[in-house]
Amino acid sequence: MKLKSQGESETKTIGRRIGSRLKKGDIVCLYGELGSGKTTLVKGIASALGIQEKDITSASFTIITEYETPVPFYHIDLYRISDDEIDGLGLEEYLESQGICVIEWAERAGSLIPEGAIKVFLRGIDESTREIEIKGIEI
Repeated sequence: MKLKSQGESETKTIGRRIGSRLKKGDIVCLYGELGSGKTTLVKGIASALGIQEKDITSASFTIITEYETPVPFYHIDLYRISDDEIDGLGLEEYLESQGICVIEWAERAGSLIPEGAIKVFLRGIDESTREIEIKGIEI
């Protein structure tokens, strides 16, 4: 499924639509260049799970942020992680949990991403327009 977003508000709405469909154990992998809207999409996903958007920030300095919700929510940002650091994160524990994991820069997790993960590709078209392709879930 391919969607177009004309700004942050629409990207958050798409995120809320994704978040409303998630269940225990789901993993959402986000792919896209810097500034393509990954964190904005996470804000929408998190808001559908009862987390205030203001509580979601780019986790670039905090690699994994855990949120206490009825189904635990894990925001994982691998932007600053090198290939040789992935093994020391304990990422497998989160991916195998009964929580919901949303991973920015998911390509850095490589083979740790299980089959069946939801994949979202974000591409900036211009200053405010994004193309968002979603694989693995219908919204």
